Amino acid sequence: MFLSHLTLEHFRNYRALSHDFAAPFTLIQGRNAQGKTNLLEAIYYLATSKSSHARTEKEVVGWSAEGEPIPYSRIRGVVQQQNGEVELEILFSSRGDDTNYAKQVRVNGVNRRSIDLIGNLRAVLFLPADVVLVAGSPGERRRYLDIALCQIDRSYTQHLSRYQKVTTQRNSLLRQLRESNASYRDPGVVAQLRFWDEQLVEHGAFVLARRYSFLARLDPAARLLHSELSAGLEHLQLVYQPSFDPGFLGEPDYRRLANGDVTPHTGRLPDSPLALAALQETFQKKLDSRRSREMAAGVTLYGPHRDDMAFLVNQRDLRTYGSRGQQRTGALALKLAEVQAMTAETGEAPILLLDDVMSELDAQRRATLLAALGGVPQAVVTATDWEDFTPEFRAQAQCLHVDGGRLVASNQMATQSSVSS
Repeated sequence: MFLSHLTLEHFRNYRALSHDFAAPFTLIQGRNAQGKTNLLEAIYYLATSKSSHARTEKEVVGWSAEGEPIPYSRIRGVVQQQNGEVELEILFSSRGDDTNYAKQVRVNGVNRRSIDLIGNLRAVLFLPADVVLVAGSPGERRRYLDIALCQIDRSYTQHLSRYQKVTTQRNSLLRQLRESNASYRDPGVVAQLRFWDEQLVEHGAFVLARRYSFLARLDPAARLLHSELSAGLEHLQLVYQPSFDPGFLGEPDYRRLANGDVTPHTGRLPDSPLALAALQETFQKKLDSRRSREMAAGVTLYGPHRDDMAFLVNQRDLRTYGSRGQQRTGALALKLAEVQAMTAETGEAPILLLDDVMSELDAQRRATLLAALGGVPQAVVTATDWEDFTPEFRAQAQCLHVDGGRLVASNQMATQSSVSS
């Protein structure tokens, strides 16, 4: 999988850009606020249909679009896959006011849903702000797992979407029942909840199991990478923390984890319909036994929307006890492990997008990261200083300089054959 061409129109500070990627490694250098991160965001959009940090569609539409009859922003990419070439496009256009923008997705020129875009280009993005994966809320870590798995497994995307909709409907019912002081023993109440329970359990069990098995694949790769990044002084463990005991973690390990012991699970979910059926049964029993509690709370208290994952280093929770540097290293090891896991699951390596990753790494970590890049078919990396990368790496990379949303060759010559403005 290789992104061979990228076109941007009115995207962030890029008025117009047309660029051909000519080497496995692309190194983009520039001062802050010149467009380095914006370019990575555009590629990430083509892979996931989502922004890495924008809250609304309007945010990505550049000021230059104000001169258009209808303000718009466009991202277009050409991807070389094992089965041929595919063209991806995302168009953001004004709905007629200054606030709302519509998003339109096309694959090979045909209008598609956002879900149909995902998987045509896979990308792993690392930003300096990704320390939030370790130090932030459980929602950040769930979002990370969901985005990674949606790129890998379309069935996961479908189950996750359905689970989220069912959870919303079930929460609405629970609030109504709480406000009406309904009894959790009332047969009518039980029947209403059972209707939503069946769907919640069906889709929720799939989401939980898929996340768990993916983390089981990430864990050994992340351990090895983290050990190399820390010169063997630190040992990372990734632990999935469900909101209820799903029954497949391994009884002794799960009990110790629930009691605060940091020993990770060793169990793995068997990939079989019987195992999924057993998980669904366990999930349903949990809902049945906690019906009164959920009605009192007016919200669904159990399921993958309440799950979390922990980063443990030398058997201590990195979120609580780790320094910012340790947390950053843990997040980087996770993202590099994701490249390996995604390659193993799909048979095609994703594009690795690294934003100013060298700035806070020491010499040992820089050397380890450069070695890891050797196994990636395509990487787009940004930096503020050329010297962050060795002369050997720069010699084999397509080196570009960005200034105010304009790309030029690193020798400062106006090589406009790859850039239009």
